[in-house]
Amino acid sequence: MFMGRGDLTSEEWARLKPHLPKSGRRGGRWASHRRIINGILYRNRTGVPWRDLPARFGKWKTVYERHRHWSADGTWDRIFAAVLADADAEGRIDWSMVSVDSTTCRAHQHAAGARKKPPRVPGKDARPGSTVPTKGSGAPGAASPAKSIWRAKAGSAPWPC
Repeated sequence: MFMGRGDLTSEEWARLKPHLPKSGRRGGRWASHRRIINGILYRNRTGVPWRDLPARFGKWKTVYERHRHWSADGTWDRIFAAVLADADAEGRIDWSMVSVDSTTCRAHQHAAGARKKPPRVPGKDARPGSTVPTKGSGAPGAASPAKSIWRAKAGSAPWPC
């Protein structure tokens, strides 16, 4: 097996392997976890699109699907917690270097006031279950051709030019 510059070393793989999910599930066997993880690390390190992963990592879609699946079901979080606990138990983490300070990071002024509900779907007058009056409902407040927001004077152009 060809080993790239940023791939997992044998020592790193030995520490990581016991915490990975077993691959004997329904639907066939998974491709090598080590090759897939190396592909994910390569993509994170270089920033290339998934489709541009080198062929040595296998099919790009396999690498992408495994990463997506493990992200969704919390596998990455469990792996991180287990590896961190192992390193702490072996005394390989220097907690005196951990620092918490009161540094603030201010958001841009346009970051305030985010939407609380999903955006309106273009082309639809109202969302299902909404009480907003629609054009043809005849309800008070419903838009109708007779009630135009822009009232033009008699004999003038409809839009100012």
